[in-house]
Amino acid sequence: MGRGKIEIKRIDNTTSRQVTFSKRRSGLFKKAKELAILCDAEVGLVVFSGTGRLYEFASTSMKSVIDRYSEAKEDHHQTMSVSAEAKVWQREAGSLRQQLHNLQEHHRQLLGQQLSGLDVKDLQSLENKLEMSLRNIRLKKEQLMVDQIQELNRKGSLMHQENKELYKKVSLVHQENIELQKKLHGSRVNKHPTSATIQYRIMTTENDNVPVNLELSRPNNNAEKEKSGTPTLSDGGQN
Repeated sequence: MGRGKIEIKRIDNTTSRQVTFSKRRSGLFKKAKELAILCDAEVGLVVFSGTGRLYEFASTSMKSVIDRYSEAKEDHHQTMSVSAEAKVWQREAGSLRQQLHNLQEHHRQLLGQQLSGLDVKDLQSLENKLEMSLRNIRLKKEQLMVDQIQELNRKGSLMHQENKELYKKVSLVHQENIELQKKLHGSRVNKHPTSATIQYRIMTTENDNVPVNLELSRPNNNAEKEKSGTPTLSDGGQN
């Protein structure tokens, strides 16, 4: 007759629980030892009883088993981290490729290409988007033109102000020329001229804005002597 199946649950009786723990612990350590010998495996086993007592088994040494376990777990964690990161980047690359494909398809549709797969609702939506884009483009164009006109008006105002300043300067120079001409004309009218008087000849042009050029000349001394009748000495004789 075989043994009946034991229900796996906590044993309430303390004595029975301790007896069962001792038997099963011994059997577990025996199986661990057999596994290490038969399969050339490095086995480490740690058990704490219900009262907190430590039981351990190691095929080599517990420190060696724990160190190897820590290294293996760290390597496995790094491998899992790299693998998980690679999967994240793969998903991100797939998402970007899909977005690029959607953008390219939408761009072609805006150009009037590949419209065969669209229904009336999609075509109406595409038409509304195009109209909105054209409206925004026109608004931007009008704003740029208004800005350029305002800039030209500002520059025109500055040039007009500069022209006014230049006109004032030209008027001032013209007035100075007129005053200078008056002074020069007045100096030519001399009631008692002498031989030492220097006559002024005013060279003017039809344009009053051109500065007056003066040419000074002294009278001829020989002509003055002839008019006065002064006798001259000659080499041939005496008067």
